Amino acid sequence: MSNRSSDVPGSDPGEELPSSIPDDVWEKFVRDSEADIRASAPKEPSARARMVTERLRQQEARGELPGGWRTGPERRERGARRRRLWAVVGVPLAVALAVVAVRPSVLPGDPFGTGGDSDRAASATPLPPETAAPTAPPEAADPQTPTLERPFAGSPAERWADGADGIRPPAATAVGGFGKGKVEKALQQTKTLLVQANLDPATLRGSRPTAALAVIDPRQTDLLAHLDTALRAPDKDHDPLTMFSRFDPAEVRLAGTVVKTRGRMTFRPGKETGTVDIHADYTFVYPVVRAEQGATEVTRTVVRRVLDIRLYDTAHYQATPGRISVLRYDENAGNSACDVYDGFLHPQFRSDAPTGAPPTGPTVDPYDRSKELDRDRPESCGSLSRV
Repeated sequence: MSNRSSDVPGSDPGEELPSSIPDDVWEKFVRDSEADIRASAPKEPSARARMVTERLRQQEARGELPGGWRTGPERRERGARRRRLWAVVGVPLAVALAVVAVRPSVLPGDPFGTGGDSDRAASATPLPPETAAPTAPPEAADPQTPTLERPFAGSPAERWADGADGIRPPAATAVGGFGKGKVEKALQQTKTLLVQANLDPATLRGSRPTAALAVIDPRQTDLLAHLDTALRAPDKDHDPLTMFSRFDPAEVRLAGTVVKTRGRMTFRPGKETGTVDIHADYTFVYPVVRAEQGATEVTRTVVRRVLDIRLYDTAHYQATPGRISVLRYDENAGNSACDVYDGFLHPQFRSDAPTGAPPTGPTVDPYDRSKELDRDRPESCGSLSRV
């Protein structure tokens, strides 16, 4: 267009053009113009090209074109646009490509896949500690199959704390007639009970959880006798899984060394004078594989535990100084065989045939910590929405 020529950099609209052009310059101009015209003139297609075009046209009319053919023109048009764009921005783009070669992370969306690990790390950024009951279940994670390298892939627990780091007692204060030091010790003993009962490798393999039992007041003879029977001779009425997480080492083993943990612990003056009540609510996620050598299929078992602990003032009660008393303990295990009372959790793998009684209860989300455990509901066996 004529108006575009006035925008050519370096031109001056007020400059006067020469009145004549030298002959040698004019002849060169004519030769170049004729060459450009010949180069740009449309060429008559060859006989072979006309034959191929006609054959393809007939095939298209009969619906016999090979798959993907109809995307051909679009691909060629995209290529043409790219070529035209390169003619305009070739030098800046070359500079940009040099920068990307050195720092590919500058491109948004990681189109070359160079930052996939970084993206996964960002998506798995640890959650802050839980300080109050959540208001909703965790958002659904991207559907991914757990692997030995990423046993928590596709699980909300991938962002949870590792093991004992997920059990953080609150800052202790003097309460209920107890000084700060005694309250702090009771909180730490509650953590010890949780760690030794649910995270200790020996306990998980079925060994006797001696360290967990050691923090319980020995005056709780009925409780300790019940737990001792459950550990020695488990049955339906004496189930160690109500307090301890245990897997049969002949059946499964942990996938890696990490168990994910999330929950909270609180304390307050007890309703009775000279007592402090501690409430602990934690969920543990165990990734496991079959015990045989070379097993790679990973599944997860999710266990939620709720403990009510009491610290008694020994000046008013018959209690052992430096020990805690367990008032109540409840558990909810997800992905473990129903109605099997051998003292072990029995995870179900995708490739397994179902074991134990079929589920008859409601479908639940084992990662949902927004609801209190229904501690008075009879034992039931339900389905899981995810593991």
